[in-house]
Amino acid sequence: MSINTMIGVDLAKSVFQVHGASTNGEMRFQRKLSRQAFSTFMAQQPPASVVMEACGSAHYWARVLSGFGHEVRLIAPRYVRPFVKRQKNDAADAEAIVVAAQRPEMRFVEPKSEAQQSAAILYRSRQRLVRQRTETVNALRAALYEFGHVIPQGIRHVGRIRAILEAPHSDLPALMREECLAMLEQLAVLNGWIDAKTAKITELAAATPVSKRLQTMPGVGPLVAMAVETFAPDMTSFHNGRDFAAWLGLVPRQFSSGGKERLGRVTKAGQADIRQMLIIGAMSRLNWMGRKAIPESSWLARMMARKPRMLVAIALANKMARQIWAMLTRNEDYKNPMPVMAA
Repeated sequence: MSINTMIGVDLAKSVFQVHGASTNGEMRFQRKLSRQAFSTFMAQQPPASVVMEACGSAHYWARVLSGFGHEVRLIAPRYVRPFVKRQKNDAADAEAIVVAAQRPEMRFVEPKSEAQQSAAILYRSRQRLVRQRTETVNALRAALYEFGHVIPQGIRHVGRIRAILEAPHSDLPALMREECLAMLEQLAVLNGWIDAKTAKITELAAATPVSKRLQTMPGVGPLVAMAVETFAPDMTSFHNGRDFAAWLGLVPRQFSSGGKERLGRVTKAGQADIRQMLIIGAMSRLNWMGRKAIPESSWLARMMARKPRMLVAIALANKMARQIWAMLTRNEDYKNPMPVMAA
């Protein structure tokens, strides 16, 4: 059955705006529906191409509407904004979604499954706890600095903080020590939660073929593998590995004009979770290899000789992203890195 209707939906918590149009852009209907009425209305519609912004609850509704027989597509909100006519309102937004989706060059977001969304909650819960731990450690360092004790950055110096606070002849006020010891107890609780979530992620990463294949690459552990499997779309949606690296934001920002290329810093315009983990994995890979283990004639050795270490890690993360695309599209494990580094 051919689909000759496109329906744009402006999602909300209670009120949904629907804009139906033909394939050539002619408007057929506009509706403002409650949450319950929207589900009933869409279930009664013949199969159509339904387009929504990739915002809160979009992936849930994509699964629901697909169950009704519709073809669902999601668009990044930034790609819809240029098509809003003059005043912004729900009706104009729904119409702009349809207009944007009819552009032949438009890029769409792959809807996520329930398993992917659940894994994303687990992953970001761990990231949130890590941030809270960092905040607590920094608060302890700041408190001690106010009383003349300078503590270096890093979680590994928590033992030094405890030794200062628990010293038998400490010159610190009793109230200050009491509050700081309470923060140390909070750190212990956070560490327990982080360890539990890390173990859960490791367990999930060991149970899926994709994550197990990704972990054959040096620098890719359970966290990196789970981030790729959770947040990345199907790799076949990218033409090549460079497109995947660009989607992650691991490419320079362009300021090119008049045929002259000008490249700036890394864009950071892509998927932040995977990009962050790939850079951490690349840095750990560099630390593990060291200069002695890098062949002198390799690409990595030439980069290490003339570029800062962090820049080399970002370049290596870009290469790792392209290798991940190749591994997943070809269903292959990671191969000997020597030919890759000498390229």
